[in-house]
Amino acid sequence: METTPDLPVEVISYILSYLSVSDRKEASVVNRAWYFASQDCRLQKDIVYSLPTLSTSLETIRVLGTKQTPNLILSNLDGSSLSKEVIKHIVHYLGPHLEHISLCSSSITESAFLSLISYCHSLQKLDLSGCNSLFMSGTLLEKPKDTFRTRKALLNLQELNLSNLRYLSDRTFNRLTGCSPMLKELSLAGCLVTFEFDPYHGSVISDSSAVLSLRNLIKFLKERAVSLKALDLSRTGITSEALKSVAQVNGLCLEKLVLQNCKEISDDAIGILCKSQPGLINLDLSGCSELTGKSVVAISANLQELRHLKLGRLRRLTDDVLAGLAELKELQSLDVSDCHQICGSELVKCFSFSESKMVHLSFSGCSLLKDDLGPKFSRNFGNMGFFTPPTYFDDRPVMITKLEDLLINGEKHGPTLRALRHLQELDLTACRKLTDISLQQVIQLPNLKKLSLGMVNEITDRTLVSVATHCRSLEHLSVNHCCFLTDEGMIQTLQTVGRLVSLDISCCDGISDRTLAAIAENCKWLKNLDVSMCNGITVARVELLQSQIPWATNIKTRFVGGADLSISL
Repeated sequence: METTPDLPVEVISYILSYLSVSDRKEASVVNRAWYFASQDCRLQKDIVYSLPTLSTSLETIRVLGTKQTPNLILSNLDGSSLSKEVIKHIVHYLGPHLEHISLCSSSITESAFLSLISYCHSLQKLDLSGCNSLFMSGTLLEKPKDTFRTRKALLNLQELNLSNLRYLSDRTFNRLTGCSPMLKELSLAGCLVTFEFDPYHGSVISDSSAVLSLRNLIKFLKERAVSLKALDLSRTGITSEALKSVAQVNGLCLEKLVLQNCKEISDDAIGILCKSQPGLINLDLSGCSELTGKSVVAISANLQELRHLKLGRLRRLTDDVLAGLAELKELQSLDVSDCHQICGSELVKCFSFSESKMVHLSFSGCSLLKDDLGPKFSRNFGNMGFFTPPTYFDDRPVMITKLEDLLINGEKHGPTLRALRHLQELDLTACRKLTDISLQQVIQLPNLKKLSLGMVNEITDRTLVSVATHCRSLEHLSVNHCCFLTDEGMIQTLQTVGRLVSLDISCCDGISDRTLAAIAENCKWLKNLDVSMCNGITVARVELLQSQIPWATNIKTRFVGGADLSISL
């Protein structure tokens, strides 16, 4: 019998380059050759490593240096000697290769920041969000030699995150952005921007060391109108007039705009925005509570290239206005979470056509989603309401004798969520009126990777096993507060779905130590697990699980084993 010759490692690496991260993980355990191929530095581009400021991280940095790791998140950096040692190792082993550095919420000093950044000449992404200590003094990049070194390092920087900085001023903003001539994405989310008044009173100079002003931001946008493509002004309190000024900057062609929780924005401002920026691909209006259906109409009419849209917590939206989103043929992601007047039927009609590109869909907190439409249909027949009722009367009567017959018959009629064959993420959290029958029949999505059914209280093991059978690519599963789930259903699910990275079964009283044993046996990629408030799980079994799967870095175990919550608090 002839044996197939081994492929060269270079050929295997080339094959792996076409796979997602999860698929590469599966392929890496085929044999030794495939494992070494998966470690190719060219396959590390989309992998982000998070390092705490610990002495044990020093050896990890040396290992990552051999892989030429390009993406790094550093936490807890400050002015300590250990932080300086960590920075010295990063500069020596990783500096030339780093393309993305996140210092989110670190207390890093100016000298430590400059010693790190000055040697990272390949940087494309820099996250300084929450690094208030770095901007508190207002002297960052004050010296010409520091500016020169930083400009050299940030010459190719494309993404800059300055969100949640209390002390960011026009002066430090100008210095930092002046060192980043190629900037394409900028985040100022949560920063204190003065929109209501001009602190310069008409003066030509805008270089305050005390405030971050709209005037200076507009000046920056005019200078970078050709290159800047993404802007995040979430939680800044931007007014409608200020948004109009930003949208109408001459030559500005934004592709992404994030305005989360900007509660003063009006429908009129969104109308101007849509007409002035028709090239928007990604728009986030979550939490802009003053917006109504008029904004959705403007979006549907003007943003034909839109791919990602977030409308979460817009409580004035209704199904009829969302029907207009059918005009957005490129739409791939839609979030209408916590829109309490949405029942979902119109949206499914919009996107359940064969050409739909929908990948992510969130109905979290939409309490009107339900199984039945009215007295004409019995709840026991399922696949109703949001999931389209099965019309089992054709030109001639059809007798339904079994559930399987109902499913086959129902497939012939009307739109259904099941038609979204490309869907990868589905969030139905707190849609409490959904039950087993409809969920079993509709969630048969072979490409689904993330599913949230938390607080859908009526589901049982039947839904869980059905999901596992039809959605074998599942990586993230949340079924918290589902009190009817048992060990039998969880064990069958874990044996079928082998790619789970994240599992949330908190507050499921029917789950016991048997499920933890199944997790240890079947979940070789699990990183995140939440078993909080599961009365049937013991502390001893959790500790054993932690020793069995040391790669699970985030296990939440609050009040397991029936701990007295009132005493613990």
